[in-house]
Amino acid sequence: MNIQKVTFKNNNNEQLMGRLELPVNQLPHNFVIFAHCFTCNKNLSAVKNIGRALTSEGFGVLRFDFTGLGESDGDFADTNFSGNVEDLISASDYLTKNYESPTLIIGHSLGGAAALFAAAQLVSVKAVATIGSPSNPKHVQHLLKSSVDDIIANGKAIVNLSGRDFTIKKQFLDDIESKSLPDTVKKLDKALLVMHSPQDTIVSIINAEEIYKAAKHPKSFVSLDGADHLLMNKNDSTFAGRIISSWAKRYVNIPETDTLKTAHQVIASLDQSDGFTTQMKVGNHYMTADEPIAFGGNDFGPTPYDLISAGLSACTVMTIQMYSKRKKWDVQNVEVHISYGKDHATDCEECETETSKIDTFTREIKLTGDLDDSQRKKLLLIADKCPVHKTLHSKTQIITKLVE
Repeated sequence: MNIQKVTFKNNNNEQLMGRLELPVNQLPHNFVIFAHCFTCNKNLSAVKNIGRALTSEGFGVLRFDFTGLGESDGDFADTNFSGNVEDLISASDYLTKNYESPTLIIGHSLGGAAALFAAAQLVSVKAVATIGSPSNPKHVQHLLKSSVDDIIANGKAIVNLSGRDFTIKKQFLDDIESKSLPDTVKKLDKALLVMHSPQDTIVSIINAEEIYKAAKHPKSFVSLDGADHLLMNKNDSTFAGRIISSWAKRYVNIPETDTLKTAHQVIASLDQSDGFTTQMKVGNHYMTADEPIAFGGNDFGPTPYDLISAGLSACTVMTIQMYSKRKKWDVQNVEVHISYGKDHATDCEECETETSKIDTFTREIKLTGDLDDSQRKKLLLIADKCPVHKTLHSKTQIITKLVE
């Protein structure tokens, strides 16, 4: 996993803490902002699982703590729903300045309502996904229950939510009272995915119906049957992430990579701005080669010498299995480990000089099956008969010419 710790400022110049999770094998094709649930934080397991499902499909995902929660600065008692919306816009500004503008916002529970309000203000956002979200911010009063009267009478009250005490002020109630989500959704010119569990006991599924009915097309609904409100079961949150990823790809722009065409077996292509990250077509297959981060690459693929070692390793197991099948020997599995380096040549006369070192592939072979010692020794000799092994040992030539 490639997870980076990030910080950015909200409208009150307070520092918000986040985690930017990036794909391990490519640069992100789109960036996503995740809005967590009321009084939750960026490290809720469901948030992380959904994010990882998206990064595995090439998205970059920013999850952060709203003001006054988790590691972020500020006093939660002084925040309100509008502040959450502003925090999301600040997160978008951070991505725009440092990476690329977000194209997808995901919101969980009250974070879903905040995501819808924020999306209405963000031109770059093309799609919004809500999970277990209320159809109006006022729904949060249901969580406060009898404390609402105390808040109104005294201006504030301490409320216990999920085992933790939070101070809620009257300004919070006044703020959510003034927000009409249905009106915002009706005007929302974005693709919308509504996800909800019929068994949600915190926010009933009727809320999903109300959001869906208010929205314009394109809109979609997916039932998270059997899931609880917080998606504490890893299978539920991972499923939600995979569905969002597949759905979003229909509405966000994923740059097409130029298809490499060649009459030859292998082609490699590298643009000036790509560092060492090289796109390749190997036979009918596409892959990426790169160099380690320590060498200035992105580590998005194997190095050129890794590829040579891979060819020798693959050829070795194929040759041994082909021979053993012809002999009807019981070889259940062949496993080959290869490492590459430069070592002193055996029996060299000038072993202390650098020029005396030669390219060395160290090959270790593991045979699984009912084989006697003579069969194992024979298969070890057969390994040296593999075509790639012969090529590396023979005198070769490389003919190079420029083409238009």
